[in-house]
Parts: sequence; C-alpha cells; structure tokens
Amino acid sequence: MNLNKKNKKDLLQEALKLHQAGNLGSAAKCYNKLLEMQPNNIDALFLSGTLNLQSGKLDLACLLFRKALELEPGYAMAHGNLGTALQESGRFEEAIASYRQAIALRPDYTDAHYNLGNTFKAQGKLEEAVVCYRKSIQLKPDYIDAYGNLGNTLREQGKHDEAIECYRQVTVLKPDCAVAHSNLGSVLQESGKLDEALSCQYQAIELKPDYAEAHNNLGIVLKELGRFDDAIKSHNLSIKLKPDYAEAHNNLGVSFMRQDKPDKAMACYRRAIELKPDYAEAHNNLGTVLQGTGKPEESIASYERAITLKPDYAQAHLNRSFALLLTEKLEEGWHEYEWRLHIKGHTIGTDMQPMWDGKPLNGKSILIQTEQGFGDIIQFVRYLPMVKAQGGRVTIECSKSLFRLLENCSGIDGIIETTPGNESSEQFDVHVPLLSLPGIFGTKLDSIPSDNPYILIDPILEEHWRIRLDDNNNPKIGIVWAGNHHHKNDRNRSCTLADFANLSSIPGISFYSLQKGPASIGNNNSAEGMNIINLENELDDFADTAAVIANLDIVISVDTAVVHLSGAIGKPVWTLLPFDPDWRWLLNREDSPWYPGMRLFRQLQPNDWTTVFEQVKENLIDLYSVIKRQSRMAEMLTV
Repeated sequence: MNLNKKNKKDLLQEALKLHQAGNLGSAAKCYNKLLEMQPNNIDALFLSGTLNLQSGKLDLACLLFRKALELEPGYAMAHGNLGTALQESGRFEEAIASYRQAIALRPDYTDAHYNLGNTFKAQGKLEEAVVCYRKSIQLKPDYIDAYGNLGNTLREQGKHDEAIECYRQVTVLKPDCAVAHSNLGSVLQESGKLDEALSCQYQAIELKPDYAEAHNNLGIVLKELGRFDDAIKSHNLSIKLKPDYAEAHNNLGVSFMRQDKPDKAMACYRRAIELKPDYAEAHNNLGTVLQGTGKPEESIASYERAITLKPDYAQAHLNRSFALLLTEKLEEGWHEYEWRLHIKGHTIGTDMQPMWDGKPLNGKSILIQTEQGFGDIIQFVRYLPMVKAQGGRVTIECSKSLFRLLENCSGIDGIIETTPGNESSEQFDVHVPLLSLPGIFGTKLDSIPSDNPYILIDPILEEHWRIRLDDNNNPKIGIVWAGNHHHKNDRNRSCTLADFANLSSIPGISFYSLQKGPASIGNNNSAEGMNIINLENELDDFADTAAVIANLDIVISVDTAVVHLSGAIGKPVWTLLPFDPDWRWLLNREDSPWYPGMRLFRQLQPNDWTTVFEQVKENLIDLYSVIKRQSRMAEMLTV
C-alpha cells in the first residue's frame, strides 16, 4: 500500500492518539508500520522509543533513541529519554552522560534535572541528587515529585528539618496525597515529634484507608509512644492489606520484642526474611532476639548475614561486637566495637585532631573523651595509667558529677567538663574515645588491668562517713534496684525495691539505699519489713557515694554505675544480672575478670528475679554469720 505524505502524518497522529489513550499494542503497530515506510522518521523513532521505555523493553528503547539522535544530535528530549532507559537498565554512568547532554542542549529541561537527581540518588551520591532536585524545583516551583524525592534524600542524609519542609510543601500542593502525609509522619517520628507524626499517619489513612505503608508507619509511631498493643494492631492490618510486606512483618516483630515476647518476634523476623532474603535489618533483629534468648553463637551468624548484605550497617557490626565480647572473643569484638562511633547518638566529636592509635605520645597532649554511661567511664578509667605510660599529658573530659571522684586517679593530669557537641575549648594533639582503649591495648581476659582499687577515695570524706555510720553495729548492706530509666535495656536489667523484700527476714541487717532518681525511696517506693536508711539526699556526686560504700560491708545492686564504683574502690559487690546480660559480664561464671571482689548472680529464666534473690538470701545469711563473728572478735580485741 502506498502512503502519501498526508497519510503518513495521519498514521503518526493515529499512533500518538492510541499511545496517549494507553492502547500501547495498537500504537506500537502503527509506529512500526510507519518506520517500515520511513526508517528515518525522527518523531516515530522517538515516540516508539518512548513506548518501549514505558513497556519495559529497555534495550529496544535505547536503540530507537540512539537512532533518532544519529539523525538529530541536538534532540534534547531524546537524550533525556535515553537517559531514563539507561538508568532503568542500571547503566548509571551512561544515563548521567545522557542527562547532562540533554541539559546542555536545553538548560531549562526540568525533567532532565529531576531524573539526573534520581540517578545520583540510586548511586548513593546524595549531595549531587539534592542539587539536581533543587534545580528542577527552581525551574518548576510546583514540581511535586521533585519535592517528594528531595524530601526522601534529605531524610536519608539525616537532615530532618529540611525533609519536613519538603513533605509539607507536597501536602500544600496536593492536600490529598496520602504518600506525602505518611512520609511527613515518618520523618516527624524520626525527629521525636511523635504527636505530630501520629496525626500525619492518621491523615494518610483517612485519605487512603487501604494504604498498607501508612498503617505500618502508624504502628512504628505507636510503638515509640509505648502503645504496643495498638502498634501490633496497626502492623497486623498492614499485613492483612499486603501479606508479602516484609517491612511490616519486621516491625511487628520489634513491637513483640518490646512486649518481651521473643518467640513471636522471632517468627515475625523469620517471615520477613522468607519474604525478602536480602533484608539486612530483619537479619540483624533476628540476631538480637537470638542473643536475648541465650543463643549468642546463632546471633553472631545472623549479624554476619546482615553485614554481608549491607557492609556498612553500623548497628549490625555493633551488635556483633556485643555477642563476640560476651562469648569471650575479645580481639575481634574490640575491633567491631569501634562501629559504635558510627551510630547516631554515639558519635564522638573533636575531629580537628587525629585519633590516637596507641603509639608513643612523646610529650604530646591527649584528650580522653568519655562516652555512654557513668558505669562505663568508671570501668574504663583503669586504662589511663597505661595511656600516661606512653609519655604524654592526659586530660579526661567528663560530667562534673565525676570530677571529685577522678581527681586523684592515677594517669590523669587534668579534668575538663564535657560540653554540648563534645567540642572542647582546649587544644590537644590527639584524642581517643575512652572505650576504644581496651582494643588499642589488645585486652584479653588475662590482661585486663587489675590494679585494685584503681580509684582512690578522699580520706577526709571517707572518715566523715565512717563517723556518720559508726553508731550502727549491724552489718551494713548498700542496695540499688534500678538503673537509668532512659537506658534501652532498663526494663530487663532493673528490678524493684519490693524484690529486695525477700531479704528482710534476715534479722539484724541494715540496708542503705544508694538509689537515686525516679525509682528512689523518696518517690514512694518501699519494701515492708526492711530496715532501710535512705541516703539519696546526702549523695551529691559519685565521690560521696564512693565514701559511703567504703564504710559498708557489701553492696548488692543490679547492673548500674554503683557496681562499677564498688568494684573500682575494692569493695565486695554482688551484681544481679538479667537473663540476657551486658557483654562485660560474659556467660556462665559467678566472678568477673574486671573486678576481683565482685560476685555475679544471674537470672536462669527471663524476668525471674525471685530465684536470683533466693540465691542472694542464702549467701547473705552465710555472709551475715561471718560479719557478726568478725564484729565480735573486733570487740573482744578492743576490750
């Protein structure tokens, strides 16, 4: 059949009409027929390439776009669409070249800037992506997709305030966009603005009741608010709407863990992995529940799988370090433990000077940066004499509540107060985080610095408390039942004062409460029948607490700073441990290589403090007899 010029034009228009109507099969036939007649018809080449791009036939799309560009090298849109076909094929560098060529030909080509940003984001080049998205928005201020992807990129960079503004702009431009409301809610949740986040997720669900992702995100917010039952309902609804939604299964597992239901959590994590085998976060979470249920070796395998899938996954590396250290694999554990410095909220500042690597200091000044809790600081200041032995001037930064305790410690030349952001006003040649020192010195179980005591008490303060407590001839037991309630594992490691009541049946013992904070006796906590002297209001800092402990017979405490303080000054201390203990207490032993005078009492089942206190009571009765006998002998010698 012969087609004249008018008929060919009509055929192209018919193909385009079919194409725009979504009838891609018929449109393709028209384009192919026209290209048989006119192989160099640029419009047909471009449109056929675009149709094949939309149909996922990427190689054919690239071929058609390249042929159009051979005929018309200055065809900006063909360069742009070729870039998209290359991007979707995973050929990112070629795609970038095509987008750049399109932009060079047409600087106001908004979609090319936007798609170039998408390609950079796919490569992990987030700063470059942000520049492209901002340029596309500059050219087209109501470009909703660009605002959305800019928000996603800024969120990935941790720039939550800027991401929030982007998502808000999408909701202004398109108020009924459920995705934007849900994304806004998620970044608000990550910023700690939970009430606003909750409102956004509810808004997204109101706009789109079957939006599985919004129900999942709502569950995350509810979990952060401590509303675990509601969170579980939201995740289950998300899964009902989208049964293969691996992220929802994983998040359901997290909520079950927060309810101390490890079996249910484990089933959720395994289901998430079944649905998405390369889901690094689910492998990591499975590792945590395995470790928490007394299977540290299996947990290590899960962490290693997560790291294989996502090599820079800092939390998985850190969790692996905990399991390695717990199982006495110290050399590898210390190495992995350095990943804590890459975790949000753990990063140490002062990057102006180089990090110390253990080499001789030769007169240089070094700043020891404290981190984590008071107990960690007290445990690891034992390394400072080893740092000092390298020939430098050692300054430690810490909270003022530790100044008096540490001022007479060996190895310390100066103490400065920790400042917001850890940016010191003083200059130092090198710096090092305190908890990096065991790894730097290659600590093994048989090489832990064991000088004891390694923290010395102010003798005047110690004498003051000797006089203060001297009129009580009973055995004196210091007790602590709760740690910092902000600690992520506090619900497992802390007990209650009522748990100590089991010891009240032992006659003639005086218990001294060293507990401070919300769990103290002053906040309506009590144990009937116990002879308790509350010292909370008399303990201004750790130096006071140390001086009191020095005048007691023994300290019995859950895993808090007080057990480290007791061990550091050489006082006998009984440490009460949860079923899943912190790495430093190791496994299956009653002693601690960190503190010669410490004895460990472990839960045999999760949350079982009753059995622990039965063991403590039995041993305390024996100790009571020894203390009484020693006291009588001392009285006889005095006479």
